Amino acid sequence: MHSSITAAYLTRYRSLAAASEAAPAVLLPLTGAQRRFLITRRRDPRGRTDVVPLFFAFPRGTVDLPRLRRAALRLAGRHPALRGEFTVLRGTPVLRLGEPSVEVAHVPVDRAVDPAAGPAAPPEPGQPDGPARSALRRALLDWPADGPVLRLLLAAAPDDEEELLAVALDHAACDEQSLGLVTEGLSAAYAEDDGAPGAAGLTVPAEAVEAYRAAVEGQLAAEANAAGAAAQAHWAARLGALGDPPRGERPAGAAWSTGMAVERLPAVTGAARGGVFPALLDAVAAAAHHLDGGGERVLALGYPWGGRPADAAPVLGCFLNTLVHPAPPGPPRDLDALGADWWDDLDHADTPYDEVVRAARSAGASWSGALDGLLTFEDLHRRPPLLLAGAAGREVHLAGRPLAAPLAVSASHGEDLLVRLAWDRERYPGAAAEAAFATLLATLRRHLGAPV
Repeated sequence: MHSSITAAYLTRYRSLAAASEAAPAVLLPLTGAQRRFLITRRRDPRGRTDVVPLFFAFPRGTVDLPRLRRAALRLAGRHPALRGEFTVLRGTPVLRLGEPSVEVAHVPVDRAVDPAAGPAAPPEPGQPDGPARSALRRALLDWPADGPVLRLLLAAAPDDEEELLAVALDHAACDEQSLGLVTEGLSAAYAEDDGAPGAAGLTVPAEAVEAYRAAVEGQLAAEANAAGAAAQAHWAARLGALGDPPRGERPAGAAWSTGMAVERLPAVTGAARGGVFPALLDAVAAAAHHLDGGGERVLALGYPWGGRPADAAPVLGCFLNTLVHPAPPGPPRDLDALGADWWDDLDHADTPYDEVVRAARSAGASWSGALDGLLTFEDLHRRPPLLLAGAAGREVHLAGRPLAAPLAVSASHGEDLLVRLAWDRERYPGAAAEAAFATLLATLRRHLGAPV
């Protein structure tokens, strides 16, 4: 009989919580995604944390750091995911509640070249000067393993007209919906600031703890229900042809020397919006096969998907799963057929990643679970802007951040469709990556009917 990974985790968690000498509310369970982040960090030789950053440019002098610190503490005081430590106790990943976990700091800027970023990419018009971006990049790469869950870092070179604010979270505390809660919550707390001390030392409201616990337990119930025979059969059929590249071809660990290519396309409107994500999947597949050298291997593309369980409160946390899309070689796919496969996959979107890997291997896949590429998609209409002192931060994007796969594509859909491709410089030369990006854009425009 199939043994659910989620059910086994819940058994261990409940035993640990019952044996704890602390109050029952101190230890809270984690979703499948949160557990993966912690386990991956513990296995990483450098103990690196998976980080989700946003970067906003403000007119110089806009951001009052003491006021921002008070606002961040108030925000953290309302959310269990920002009040404690994601840790592993007796082999069991948990959230241990404590004080609000926040850092708000000014990052010194110098003119030194950032070797991790490789050659500097030309900034988009109006972006802050390069040294400020490099300073923030270095600060985020140096994320302390036992440090705060939320970090707000401000940087500006002496001659910059704008200052750059990084709003960064441990991915265990953050998904797309959480980003909206953070920008909205920070904006409100900053506007309401009266100069009084922040939330440090205050007890997190009991209703906030119970809302978070209910949301996580609802997610765990969905994950357990999605680990049955039907889900195993679905993923075995979908992913049974996957395989890793030849031994030694893939560099171990996350890529740290990365490049980025950027393009803005017209926003997709009306009924065509429903085809944006399948079109992106096929476009990323085309780019990945271009970089794979035109081989016959079926590639594994991952993409985060999910949301809060039905009727769950809008709590801050990570309720995503990473789904896997098999990309066989060949010409661009028919979008209707690809969309039908994608919708079938979404019917099994709650199946934990480890269960998906097990199902694929049971069907004969020689696949370790490593991904050939990643796709993330954000609808910017769902995220409130970050407003500080009446000024709306202008979002900017930084190259050079670590990648969990050799190729990563991010798409943001707002006033336009912003597409960014990042690649591992140690694996792919810049010319090959730029050609792959051209292939991606041509495929995407063909599907969406945009001018080539």
